[in-house]
Amino acid sequence: MDKVDINKELEAIWDDPLLGVSETEAKLFDIPQDMRRVIAKKKPDYVAQHKLCENFGDYKPLFAKVHRELKDGKRSLVKINKTATLSAGRFYIIGGQMLLLEQIGKLKQSSNFLPDARTRCIYENGTESDILLQTLRKNVVGDGYAVSELQEETESQFFNNSDIAAADKVTGYIYVLSSLSDNPDICSVRNLYKIGFTTDSVEQRIAGAEHEPTYLMAPVKVEATYKVVNMNSQKFEDLIHQLLKPVQFQVSVFDDEGVEHQPQEWFVVALSVVDAIIQKIMDGSIVGYTFNPQLECLEQRTAKASSSFDTRGLKILTLNIKKIYFDEIMRGEKKTEYRELKQTMLTRLTYIDESDGKRYLRHYDALRLFVGYNKDRESALVQVTDITCHEGVVAYQLGMILERMSGGG
Repeated sequence: MDKVDINKELEAIWDDPLLGVSETEAKLFDIPQDMRRVIAKKKPDYVAQHKLCENFGDYKPLFAKVHRELKDGKRSLVKINKTATLSAGRFYIIGGQMLLLEQIGKLKQSSNFLPDARTRCIYENGTESDILLQTLRKNVVGDGYAVSELQEETESQFFNNSDIAAADKVTGYIYVLSSLSDNPDICSVRNLYKIGFTTDSVEQRIAGAEHEPTYLMAPVKVEATYKVVNMNSQKFEDLIHQLLKPVQFQVSVFDDEGVEHQPQEWFVVALSVVDAIIQKIMDGSIVGYTFNPQLECLEQRTAKASSSFDTRGLKILTLNIKKIYFDEIMRGEKKTEYRELKQTMLTRLTYIDESDGKRYLRHYDALRLFVGYNKDRESALVQVTDITCHEGVVAYQLGMILERMSGGG
């Protein structure tokens, strides 16, 4: 057999015209400049690590106290938006774990123009980390809450007989009961309470509880009663049940005749939370809260801000803008907003006059500026005083700030 020259065989293959690649075809394999920059980015010099907090004993009582204040309704959970600022000394919860933002280091501008710094965070599991401030903020926004500041205790909103004026009308009583049942499916459940109302005395209402399915066919213990004055008791009770629906106790009991019932007024919730809910119903603040069943405490509702400025008759251009430029406009430092006449923006910024076939700038009375793309983003309505165009760039001269909205959360 003749000896095969591998080098010549390979040369013949590579010289085959079918494998020839033109200069134009070769450019198809070029990496775009923006991708080159991403690839060329250096790996981080340092990655934050969790480590044992040596002086955790100083912080452990603080975590226990904050958890207790959450359960007592003195603090609540707050959802924050993407533009929120975290503060040293505040407590946050990420993935169900509480942390204390104990310290924020020297601030510097990050790649997204936001202030960033190393932090010292103490976690309730006894560890600490020096996670970057902006990374921490993203984690809180994505899978967590801020813990509200401590609310000072106020005088009770409930009424004793001596508090009731002649013009006041007692419309009923809210009561909270625990069960004395020996049924293992019931007596083994911790923090099980019935919340109801009666227009009679509570003692009269619960007489013969061991024969009524609504009381789980067992005697009950009165844990708390509240006298309701000048209020619709039925609506009061309905509101409590609506808030606590996620922790409604599901059980079936049989009456003295063997008929099956499913009582609806029993809930698995701490007594202190029940009291906090009733307190907030009495002072009218409950409309701003919901109940978080995972963390067993009240959570402030995130209300989406709505515009109150009358824009009828105004032509408004809606634009997205970076936070750094938005803040400069709000401070009055930036007086002009620019937009390039790209194909995607052409019809929004210009129009063609049918009478002469020429393209002209569209007239706008104001710009509606949104920070980023989050649904709870900041926004502002800013007056436009003049519009000009030079070398394919439209300049909107800005006047008064007609309205500013901070966003939800």
